Amino acid sequence: MGNMIQLKEVNTNKLLRAFVSFPFSLYKNNPYWVPPIIKEEMASFNPAKNPVFKHATARFFLAQKHGKTVGRIAAIINHTEVNVQGIKKMRFGWFDFIDDLEVSKCLLDKVCAIGLENQLSFMEGPVGFSNLDKVGVLTEGFDHIGTMITWYNHPYYQDHFTKLGFLPEKQYVENKFLFKNVDPKALERTSELVQKRYQVRGLGFGKTKNLLPYVDEMFDLFNKSYASLSSFVPISAIEKAYLKDKYIRFINPEYINFVLDKTGKIIAFAIIMPSFSRALQKARGKLFPFGFWHLLQAKKNSKDIITYLIGVDPAYQKKGVIALLMRDLHRSCEKNGVVNCIRTPELVDNKAIAAIWKHYNPQTHKRRCTYRKDL
Repeated sequence: MGNMIQLKEVNTNKLLRAFVSFPFSLYKNNPYWVPPIIKEEMASFNPAKNPVFKHATARFFLAQKHGKTVGRIAAIINHTEVNVQGIKKMRFGWFDFIDDLEVSKCLLDKVCAIGLENQLSFMEGPVGFSNLDKVGVLTEGFDHIGTMITWYNHPYYQDHFTKLGFLPEKQYVENKFLFKNVDPKALERTSELVQKRYQVRGLGFGKTKNLLPYVDEMFDLFNKSYASLSSFVPISAIEKAYLKDKYIRFINPEYINFVLDKTGKIIAFAIIMPSFSRALQKARGKLFPFGFWHLLQAKKNSKDIITYLIGVDPAYQKKGVIALLMRDLHRSCEKNGVVNCIRTPELVDNKAIAAIWKHYNPQTHKRRCTYRKDL
C-alpha cells in the first residue's frame, strides 16, 4: 500500500458528514446518480437513532490522499446473522472510490482485517445492515437513472473487485415494463376465481392513518415470506417501528395493497412507491428549503412507480393471490396515469418473483451483484 493514502476512522459528526457527502463530488454532474438526503443518511448511521445497531456493529472509514477524500467504506457485522444463523460474514457497504486501485485496496484491506479480528470466514458486499438496505455493485445499465433504494456506481468498480481477487456472489436483475402491458380484464377474471376458491379479499387504503395499524403484521409476513432466500436476516420489532417512521412520508397509501384471508389475517402485500429519483436530484441532499416540496410533488404526480416489496405467505404461494394485489394496484395506477413500472433488484434465483411479472413483457435494464472473498 502506498504511504500516500491515509485511512481515517469516522468518529466525529464532521467526519460522518464527509463520509455521507463524498459521493456528491464523485458523481457531480452525473445524470443517473440519485443522491440521498444527507441528514437522513447521517441519522441512519447513528446508533442512538437506528435500532439496527442493537444487533449490528459498524465502523466507517474515509480514504484520503494529499488531504482530499478519495474513497469511503462501511465495515459491518450483523450479529444475528453471525451468531444466530451461523453465517460468518463480514459485510461491507457504502463503498465508493476514485478510479485508483490503491484506494479501493486500502479500504477493502481494512474490512478484511476487521473480519479476521472477529474470526469471520468471508467478506461480502456491497450490502447494508439488513435485507431492506441497498445492495450490489451495478455491472450493467449505467445509462439508466438510479432509484432511492439502489446504489449507483461507475463502471470501473467491478474491475477493481476482479483485480483484487473478489468473485461475484449473488446476482441481481432490475426490470421494468410499461404499465399498458398489464391486461386488467385477465386480472379481474383471475381475482374473482381466487376470491371464491380461497375465500380471500383485497384491502386497499386511501389514507396513511388507516394503513398504520397493519404495518407490524405486514413485516411479520415479510419475515415469513422471505425466510428461504439466501440473503435473509429477519427484521426485529424495534426495526419495524423505525422503518415505519423512516418511510412513511414517501408512501402513497394508494400504492399499498393487502390480501386478507377469511379471518382477516394478511396473506399477501405489495408496497409500491412513486419514483423519487428526479425529486431527489433536484433536492441535492437537502430537505430545506425546496427538497421537501420536490418530494411532495413526486409523491402526487410521478408517472413512474417502483415496486419496493411484495410478499406472499408460503401457504398461499402459487395460488394466484398475486392477481388481487395486481388488480388493486392497476386501479390506482390507472387513476394516477402511471406510465412505467420499475422493479427493485431481485435475486436471479428468486423464481417466485420472476413468475409474478412474466406476463407484462418486462425488460432487464440493469444487473448488479455482490462480491465475495474468503478471509
